[in-house]
Amino acid sequence: MDKKDPDKVEEFESALTSEKKGGKYILRLYVAGINPKSRKAIENLKKILEENLKEDEYDLEIIDIYQQPIFAKEGQIVAASTLIKELPPPLRRFIGDMSNKERILLGLHLKKEDE
Repeated sequence: MDKKDPDKVEEFESALTSEKKGGKYILRLYVAGINPKSRKAIENLKKILEENLKEDEYDLEIIDIYQQPIFAKEGQIVAASTLIKELPPPLRRFIGDMSNKERILLGLHLKKEDE
């Protein structure tokens, strides 16, 4: 997040103080180029989000670390594909092709372990 961009700061602060169920989800998916594995991770994640959240309940940013390697360093990305859930707290990281729907739902707190 660029601290100099007032729109991003405002969006982040708004999401942080949101009183909706757990607040707005701020998600970043880091991929390594546009290849079959990256596409699969993007497709899987989008499907999970579309099935479980309304469009205005989350912001998903997809970052290609080949095109923008500085973001890999800033996000401490050691493997691609990596999903980082920044908000609502706690911060969570998921690595892989995002095909383990149950793990993603549990990590995003969209499903309880006993469901």
